Formats: sequence, structure tokens, C-alpha cells
Amino acid sequence: MPSSLISVLARHGEDVTVPCLPVNSYELATLAEVFGRLPDPRRIRGRRYRLGSLLGLCLVAVLGGAKSLAQIARFAADATAEVHDQLGLARATPNASTLGRLLARLDGDTVDDAVGAWLARRATDPVDEPDRLTGLAVDGKTVRGSRTDGHAVHLLAAALHGSQTVIAQRQVAAKSNEIPAFAPLLEHLDLRGVVVTADAMHTQREHAHHIIAAGGHYLLVVKGNQKKLHKQIKRLPWNEIPLLGRTTTTGHGRREIRRLKVCTIAPGLRFPHAIQAIEIKRRRVNRATRKAQTKTVYAITSLTPEQADPARLAELVQDHWSVESLHHVRDVTYGEDASRIRTGTAPRLMATLRNLAIGLMRQAGWDNIAAAADHYRSRPDHATALLKITH
Repeated sequence: MPSSLISVLARHGEDVTVPCLPVNSYELATLAEVFGRLPDPRRIRGRRYRLGSLLGLCLVAVLGGAKSLAQIARFAADATAEVHDQLGLARATPNASTLGRLLARLDGDTVDDAVGAWLARRATDPVDEPDRLTGLAVDGKTVRGSRTDGHAVHLLAAALHGSQTVIAQRQVAAKSNEIPAFAPLLEHLDLRGVVVTADAMHTQREHAHHIIAAGGHYLLVVKGNQKKLHKQIKRLPWNEIPLLGRTTTTGHGRREIRRLKVCTIAPGLRFPHAIQAIEIKRRRVNRATRKAQTKTVYAITSLTPEQADPARLAELVQDHWSVESLHHVRDVTYGEDASRIRTGTAPRLMATLRNLAIGLMRQAGWDNIAAAADHYRSRPDHATALLKITH
């Protein structure tokens, strides 16, 4: 019978704080089953390995810190017979070219939708605060090492605040930008009880209509790309509005102070469904040089004061910016920008595997992804156990 995430962690994560997860999901598919149900692009004749086994192998290797197809193949060659059995692999193991051809031919949207849905159903925690709105950050990242013909793969992702779990991803078309990919990214997500946060590129009227029509809320940054809206927000009587929040953080060699003001918007604002405007003044001080820099950021939201007080608005804004650390992990721990995988959908699928590995680690309670990778590299049986969890 499939085991739960909590029972898996109890066996190999005694020093890790386990998050509270839903316990009524025994009927849900395991991750191995999700892999096995994906459409296989290969011809039936000549298939030597099952699709689910190959994807499971790739994930287990990535959980252990594998950065390339060669490292995944090397993990497969060095793995014990027990790990091979757990993955459903024959004693003969696939080489890097076999894995590369498979990843290059898989449908990226189908894989991302299946994996994202599986992660989303396990990332929510309805126990502690059932009425709390969930933050969902929409942000893009370029896989720089995938550049061919002058174009690198650019991915737009939706990640849950806090856990940095990617539950949706779309590839941006070459010679385009993120804007047309926004609606397809959110198309299959249930946005009820969700606050979509995004940078100024996505402060678009069509995006706002799409989010509200899907039952969600938005919190969007306003900059010069919406000149008239930016002027309207900037001209609000901020000097007469009292300070409603002040937070101080330290890290990365700097100290940052954020001051927040909120203003309920009068009718006539040039943006649909906007109810509150936000002004955030950030003062950053370099702790080594003592040089200070001050920046003012404006945002708008469809949330009412009753749905989100100033403290919650400040938290949503900060959590959106903190999702950038997901990109940092992919580049530093997994060397994504240095990867030279370039064929077909393989660059995107490797990014999907990295997102999935990081999401599993975060849901399992790991704060340090490098330490988690070290753990799973030395104990691959713990990584294979994650393929069998249902909740």
C-alpha cells in the first residue's frame, strides 16, 4: 500500500520538521503512477524501459543533486540492485543519450500540468488556517545555457508562497514575452482562495479580468509600463496616510527597512477590480560600505481591507519577492544556467524535474536544499520512497 509523506520522513528525517499535510488522500495517485500515466512519445516496438521508471530515475538522481543527463546516467549505473528494483528498472541501465532523446520528445505542457496538479494537492494545509488566502507568485526565468539560434528557453512559472512549490509552468514562445503565456499558465488552476502576485509586466487589464473571473484575487506591482495608472497611484495623498507597517530584515550583506502605507481607491482608477493601493518604501543599507539606497514601489490589489489587513499585504508582497530564491537554488545548487542541454523540450523538462525535487524537499521540511541533496545522494532509497507517497 502507498505510504504517506509523513511516514516516509519519519524513517529518514528525524532532524527535519515535518509540515502538517492532508491525511484523507489515500485514493490519490502516487508520483510514480503520475509518471506512468503520461503519454509516451516513443514507438511501442523497441521500448526497453517503461516511461515511469525512466522519469522516476531522473527525479531520484536530481533529488541527489544530479545536474546533467550524464550525471543521471552515472547514478543509474552506480545504483544498487535494490534501487533498480524500486524504480522498476532492469539491471541494464539507460545511458545519457537515451534519457536525452526521451526528455526532448515529451510534451512539456502535459508533464507540467500533471506534476503541478500532484504537487498542488499536497502543498495546501487546511488545518491551521482554513480561511487564509494562499499566495501564488507568477514569475519568469530564462534557462541561459539552453540558447540556440540566439534564443534561450524562457519559462513562466506559478509558485506557492512560502514553500516555493511550482504548481504550473509554461514555456514562453521565442521572439515573444511572458504576457501571452499568463492566461495559459493559470488556465488549469483553481484560483478560489488564491491571491496571484506578479511583477509590473503582468499588470495588464486582461490578466486582472482573467484572475477575477476564475474566482481569485490579485496583487500586482505598478511601474512605468502603465504610465497613466502609475501617475494616478503616485498622486494619491500618501503624505496624509499614516504608516501602517514597518519591517526590518537582514541578509546577503545588507539591512533592509520596509515601510508600508495602504489607501482604499476611489472609483475612477484606470484598472479593473482594484480596491486598494499600496506604497512600499524600501531602504537598503550595505553593511560593509554603509551605503544606503531608497526605492518606492507601488502596487494594487483586488483584496478588500477585511480580506487582507496591512500586515497581510506586506507579507504577500515580501513572499512574492522571496520566490526569487527558487531561481537562486536552481542556478547555484543545480547549475541550471550552466547546463548545456538544448535539444527539444529537454531543457524545460530538466527545469521541471528541478522544480519537482525542490518542491518535494520543501514539503518535506528541508530549509537547506544543498543539505537535502546531500542526504538523498547518500540515501537514494529515501528518494525512491518519495515516488510512492500519496499525501
